[in-house]
Amino acid sequence: MTQICLVRHGETDWNKEGRLQGRTDIPLNSIGRDQAMRCGYYLAESEWDIIISSPLLRAKQTAEVLSLLLQKPLITLEAFIERDYGEAEGLSAVERILRFPNRLYPGQETRDVLTKRVMEGISSLHSRYCNKRIILVAHGAVINTILASISDGQIGSGKTTLHNACLSKIQFQFEENKWDLLEYNQILHLSVRDNEELA
Repeated sequence: MTQICLVRHGETDWNKEGRLQGRTDIPLNSIGRDQAMRCGYYLAESEWDIIISSPLLRAKQTAEVLSLLLQKPLITLEAFIERDYGEAEGLSAVERILRFPNRLYPGQETRDVLTKRVMEGISSLHSRYCNKRIILVAHGAVINTILASISDGQIGSGKTTLHNACLSKIQFQFEENKWDLLEYNQILHLSVRDNEELA
C-alpha cells in the first residue's frame, strides 16, 4: 500500500521570529539544518523509495539532507509549494492583526484553491508511486491541508500548529479507497540525539 511521510521543513529565521513566509524563499537557519539531520537519521531506520519536495529553499534544503542520508532520489514538485499569503508575507503576528484584523490578506491563495492543488498532488503521487513509501517535504499550510482533508476537518487547518521538522504519516487503504492517518505532528526524533554530536 502507498505510504507518505509528511515532513515539515526545518526552522528558518522567519519561523523563529513568527513571520509569515508563504512563497517568500527563506533558507534554513542553523537550528533548521540540525533538525533536518535529526529527521534524516530517524527516517534512515526505515525503508523509503523516493523523496519529494516543495521547490522553496527551506523545504528543498531539508529534503537534500534526507536524500543524502537515505541515498534516495529527490524530485521537486510545484504542487506542494507553500500557500501564497499575498500582502501578509513577512509580517509578524502582531503586524498582521494590526494591518488585517479580519485576516483577509490581499493576494492570498484561497483555501479552496490550496486544497484542490495539494490534494491533486497527493492523488498524483499515489498514481505515480503506487505501493511505494514516499517522503514528502513541505510546509505548514500544505501539510495541514492534507491532514484536514484526510481527517474530515478534525485536525489540520485552523486546528493544528505543526512543529518545524515534525513527521506525519498517511497510508492509502485500497479496500476503502481512502487515505488513513497513521500519526501526525510527531517530534520525538528531534530530541533523541541531544547528547550526540551531529555531523
